[in-house]
Amino acid sequence: MTFETEFAQNDITQGCTTRRIIVVQRNDPNSDAAKNSRKLSELRELAHAVNYVVVGTFVQSRHPDRKYQIGRGKVDELAELVESLDAEKVIFNNQLSMTQIYNVSETCKCEVIDQFQLILEIFAARATTKRAKLQVELAELQYELPKTKAIISLVKKKERQGFMGLGGYEDSYEQDIKKRIARIRTELQQGTGSEGQRFFRHEKGFSLVALAGYTNAGKSTLFQSLIEEETIVRDMLFTTLSPTTRSLTVNWRKMLLTDTVGFISDLPHWMVDAFRSTLDEIFLADIILLVVDMSDPVDIIQEKLAVSHDIFLGRAEGAEIVTALNKADLIPEEELQEKLQVIRELAPAPVMISAKSGEGLTELKQFLFEKLPTWEHCRISIPLSEEGMSMVSWLHDEGIVHTVEYGDSILMEIEARDEIIQKVKPFAISS
Repeated sequence: MTFETEFAQNDITQGCTTRRIIVVQRNDPNSDAAKNSRKLSELRELAHAVNYVVVGTFVQSRHPDRKYQIGRGKVDELAELVESLDAEKVIFNNQLSMTQIYNVSETCKCEVIDQFQLILEIFAARATTKRAKLQVELAELQYELPKTKAIISLVKKKERQGFMGLGGYEDSYEQDIKKRIARIRTELQQGTGSEGQRFFRHEKGFSLVALAGYTNAGKSTLFQSLIEEETIVRDMLFTTLSPTTRSLTVNWRKMLLTDTVGFISDLPHWMVDAFRSTLDEIFLADIILLVVDMSDPVDIIQEKLAVSHDIFLGRAEGAEIVTALNKADLIPEEELQEKLQVIRELAPAPVMISAKSGEGLTELKQFLFEKLPTWEHCRISIPLSEEGMSMVSWLHDEGIVHTVEYGDSILMEIEARDEIIQKVKPFAISS
């Protein structure tokens, strides 16, 4: 069994209102040290995303303790560290039961949460629309539901009313949560109309492209570069919570490009379910533009690609997946080629880009254009009349008009989706 503490005073940001925290991670014996280190680094990034200052790091290797997660003796040492560093909160990287949260907080005399509660804090801080706020509340309630009975039991036992800020506890509390979950789900379903929106957008000639990938892969930077418009881009996790959609035209084809919430490792099913309406922007797309951070270690790239494809499997049927390897310019050519060899099965035809510098974006746009749903060509002859002129205007809006010739009739060569071609078929002429 190993134990270490690490002080991180250099994390403190001058001039900011922050809260001092200690991060804790229990590692399974004989687990991969590099992977454990990456998980701890990700936890620190998550904490930074809500302006926490990590003043201490507490790590132990052992099997989980049922009452405390880490060993009972180590909890006492953690309590001493909390007091000496004047920490206000302890955040575990491991998922905690309600009993573990209660016991550790009683010993350390401060608030104790786990990684998933931290993610919910980030989501709550990022939520700006009513829909996003409802999704955050749904995720919080689904996280809280299985813990409710344990909370009530502990509070009654210790007579600690209002523990964790949840207010008075009654036996009906669990039913109240279930009813609220049902109401939120109904409201989210009524407000989305995702399939209807997709049909409407297709009717208007738009193809749907969704940016997907892990947090901090560079999705928002790429989104900004492609649409050439200023959007929020910060070097922190979850800068995108509510999907942002803008139009993009390539070779006269109109697309709607959507920036979506990023994936994160080990995201639990209840959180995926709560944010399903956000993820629908991915699942209902014609093209999924999967953004990968090539500066990550190759095993992490492999893992993220595999998990992303698992998320798409069975949910995004019919969608083309285009893989954009971002930050490729930061890697030496030899290392880049080695990584490409390792991931070639998960990314068989990737596009190398730099979202920040713009390198490779022209090629990426062309590749997206080639992957769009096929449109048909058609030559038509329509009457030279008021109705005919209205049809010309309509075809300019709904498709691509290659040529227009005015004579006894209006001759047009157009390119459009099947729905439009079917409507003008009575006017079609042989090539």
